[in-house]
Amino acid sequence: MARLRVRIDFDGARQLGPGKIRLLELIAEHGSISAASRLMGMSYRRAWSLAVNLNEIFAEPLIIARTGGSGGGSAELTAKGQEVVRCYRAIEADAATAASCDLRTLQQSLAIRAPNQAD
Repeated sequence: MARLRVRIDFDGARQLGPGKIRLLELIAEHGSISAASRLMGMSYRRAWSLAVNLNEIFAEPLIIARTGGSGGGSAELTAKGQEVVRCYRAIEADAATAASCDLRTLQQSLAIRAPNQAD
């Protein structure tokens, strides 16, 4: 089934899309950038870079990270971070609803593909 993916381009250098939103959701759920990066199959360095980028995009930080000692660090979303996730998911749902008829038409117009054959 066809699905719609939403990426918001604020300008040339600032974007918000499904990957960054999923990172925020996993940080909120697990309280850790490290755990979120593992669950997404990305390096901690990449996740940290995205977290820094997200905090730079908006006027208020979305993530608060605390470095840890023997027990490790933690991270959480700010109220603004929670709001950004909520707004993005609402935009995504609204777009999917608005496009559902056209997506269905496009899906029905696809060529029929033969199933993959094993050698």
